[in-house]
Amino acid sequence: MPQITFSNNAHKALQDAWRIAADNRHQFVTPEHLLFALLGQRAFQEALECFTESTKELSNKLLEYLNSMERMPDLGDGAPTINMSQQMEQMIIRANSQVESSSAERVDVPHMVSAMLQLSDSQANYLLTNTVDGDTPNFLSILVSQYEENDAMAEEGEEREEEAWRTQVVCLNDNVASYNPLIGREEELERTIQVLCRKEKNNPLHVGEPGVGKTALVIGLAARIVEGRVPPRLRNSRIYQLDLGNLLAGTQFRGDFEKRIKTIMEGVKREGNAIVYIDEIHNLVGAGRTGDGSMDASNMLKPYLEGGDIRFIGSTTYEEYNRYFSRSRGIVRRFQQIDINEPSVEETVNILKGLRPKYEEFHHVTYPDETIEYAVNASAKHVNDRFLPDKAIDLIDEAGAYREIHPVEGSDVVDKALIADILAKICKVDAMAMKDDDTANMETLLERVSASIYGQDEAVRQVVEAIQMAKAGLLEDDKPLASLLFVGPTGVGKTEVAKVLAREMGVQLVRFDMSEYTEKHTVAKLIGSPAGYVGYEDGGLLTDAIRKTPNCVLLLDEIEKAHPDIYNILLQVMDYAKLTDNKGRKADFRNVVLIMTSNAGAQYAAQASVGFGDRVPAGEAMMRQVKRTFKPEFINRLSATVVFNDMDRTMASLILDKKLRELDAKLAARKVTMKLGRDAREMLLTKGFTREYGGREIDRVIAHDLKPLLMREILFGRLKNGGTVTLAVKEGALVLEVEDN
Repeated sequence: MPQITFSNNAHKALQDAWRIAADNRHQFVTPEHLLFALLGQRAFQEALECFTESTKELSNKLLEYLNSMERMPDLGDGAPTINMSQQMEQMIIRANSQVESSSAERVDVPHMVSAMLQLSDSQANYLLTNTVDGDTPNFLSILVSQYEENDAMAEEGEEREEEAWRTQVVCLNDNVASYNPLIGREEELERTIQVLCRKEKNNPLHVGEPGVGKTALVIGLAARIVEGRVPPRLRNSRIYQLDLGNLLAGTQFRGDFEKRIKTIMEGVKREGNAIVYIDEIHNLVGAGRTGDGSMDASNMLKPYLEGGDIRFIGSTTYEEYNRYFSRSRGIVRRFQQIDINEPSVEETVNILKGLRPKYEEFHHVTYPDETIEYAVNASAKHVNDRFLPDKAIDLIDEAGAYREIHPVEGSDVVDKALIADILAKICKVDAMAMKDDDTANMETLLERVSASIYGQDEAVRQVVEAIQMAKAGLLEDDKPLASLLFVGPTGVGKTEVAKVLAREMGVQLVRFDMSEYTEKHTVAKLIGSPAGYVGYEDGGLLTDAIRKTPNCVLLLDEIEKAHPDIYNILLQVMDYAKLTDNKGRKADFRNVVLIMTSNAGAQYAAQASVGFGDRVPAGEAMMRQVKRTFKPEFINRLSATVVFNDMDRTMASLILDKKLRELDAKLAARKVTMKLGRDAREMLLTKGFTREYGGREIDRVIAHDLKPLLMREILFGRLKNGGTVTLAVKEGALVLEVEDN
C-alpha cells in the first residue's frame, strides 16, 4: 500500500476501528469496524440525522454483525496482531485515489465513506445505504459540509487556544503607568540589560532581601523599553510576568499544569523577542510535581532556557535561593545572578523624593523634604525586620492615608510628628521616644528617674548619661543604646532602676530571670534549640522577644547565676547588637538598653567593714569580686559598671514613704484614709531597715505587720464602707484606731 496521509478525524476513526477489533479479539479490521467507529464522531452523526431520527438502529445492527465475527482464542500472550481485511485495504486505496484526483491534501472521512459505499458484498455498504434510504449522493454532500464546518470550528478553537496563554500572564509594558517609577538602580539595571543581550545564558536572576526593589527593577526595564531607551536587541521587546500560583490554581488532573506551561511558552516563543519575568522563581523547583519521577516546572522550562528564543528574568531572596533554587543545578547554571543590595539611607531619600508626586496626588497631602528624610532615617533605625526602601515607603504611605482620613484644618502637610506617631505604633514604643529632636525628654530623664529611686544618685546618673550619650550619636551605631552591669547588695534598687527607666523612656521592660538558665542546655533556649532537638520549632526566647519589641529595656536579672555560656551570647550582643537564632534569623539590639544585675560577691560584702582598717562600702567590695567572676572581655564591652550604695537609714526612710504612698493609693480605692503616727512610722522604719536585706525588708514589714490589720477591718470590721484610720503603737505593737464616721 502506498504512503497515505490522513486528516485528524480520519486518523482517529482508524485508531478507534483498530481498538474495537482488538477489544473483540478479531483477526482483521474491516469497514464495519470503521463505520462503528465513525458513529462516535459528532459530524458523522449530524449528517446521518438528516435521514433518520436515530442512529441507534444502525449501531445495534453493526454490533450484532461484529459479535457474529470469529474471535481469536486468548492465549495470554498480550494483544493479538491485527491486519486490515482485503475490503478495508481496497477502501483506503480508493479513498486515496479520490484525493489524488482532486485538490485535497489528505484522506478525510468523506473520502473513506465514499469508497465504503463503492464496496460490493460489504455489510457496511448495505447498512449505511439502507440508513440513508439509498440517497448516497445527497448524504455524501451533507457529510462533506459537516466535516468542513467541524474543521473550521476546530481551527478557530486552536486559534483561541493559541491566544489563551495571554490570559495567564501580565504584560508589564502595557501597565507601566500604573506602577511606581524606578528611581536610581542604574548599575543593576545596566547589568540586567547587558545579560539580556548575551547570546547564551541570557537570563538575569535578581537576588536580594524582601523589599529592596527587585520587582521595581523589572518594571523600570519595561518602562525603558516602552520609551525606547534600550539597545537595538531589546527594542520592541515585551515583558510578560508569569504567576506560578495562578498556573497551579484549578489544575485537577495530571498534565493540566504541564499543558498550561507549554501553551504559554509556545505562545511567547511564537511572538518572538519576548521576556518572561518570574517573581519568586524558587517556586519553580517542585511546582507541579506529583511524584519522585515526574517533572516539575523547572525541568519543563529547561529547553526554553537553553534555546535562547525566550529570555527569562527571575527574582528571589537569598534565603529561598539557598533553600530551594540552588538545589536545581541545571537551572542555576542557565541564569546569571545579579545581587540587589539594600539601598543606603541617602539613596532611599532620593527614591522617596522621586515617588513623592504620586503619593501626594493619591492622598491629596504634601510631604516636605524634612518629613521624607525623617521617615527614611527613623525607619532605618527603628524598623529592624524589614528593608529599605520598602519600609520607608510604607511609612509615608500610611502617614498620608492617616492625614487624608484625619485632616487638620487649613493644612494637608504630613509632618515629622505624624511619622513618629505611626512609627511608634509599628514599633510598640512611646511616640516621644521616636522623636530624636525631642531633647526635652532626654534632658529631664535624670530628674524623673531620680524622683523614684532614692539614695542611688551616682548610679542613676551613670545610667542616664550612658543613654543620653547614645541618643546624642556619640556612640557606635552597631551597638546597643547602653550595656550596663548593676552591682550591689540585694534590695538596694537595681531591678527598680530598670523598671523606672523603661517607664520614663516610654518603652517596654523585657525581663529574664537568669536563675532559670543555670544548666548548659537551658542557655540554648534563648536562641533556640539546635535542629533535631526538642523545641527547635519554638525558636529562641530572647531573639523572639527582641524581634517583637525591638525598642525596650532588656533586664537580665542575677546574671551571675546563669551558666557561663551565656556570656558568649552576650558578647555578640554588646559588640554588634545582633543575635542569630537557631533558624538563621537575626534579632537587632541597636535600640535596646541592656541591663544586667549581679549579686556576685554578696558574701564578701558583710566582711568589707570587718577589722580595724578603712571602712569599704559593700558595693565596692562586691565590685572587686565581680572582676574575678566575669571575664575581662565581658567587662570591657560594658558601657558602664554601676555600683549601688549600701542601704542607710535615710534611704530606708525615703523607701518607706514611697511604699506607704503606694498603699494609700490602694486604700483610696476602698474609700479608706490612713494616718500614720510618728511612733508607728518609727517602728516600721526600725523593723524594716537592715543593711543585709535592703528595701525588701520594708516590703515584708508592711506585708506582715500592717496589711493584716487593715485587711481584717476592711473585710470584717468598721472599714467595710470606708473611713479614716490612724496607725499607732500600743504596748510595743502596731494598732489601728478607726475614727467614727
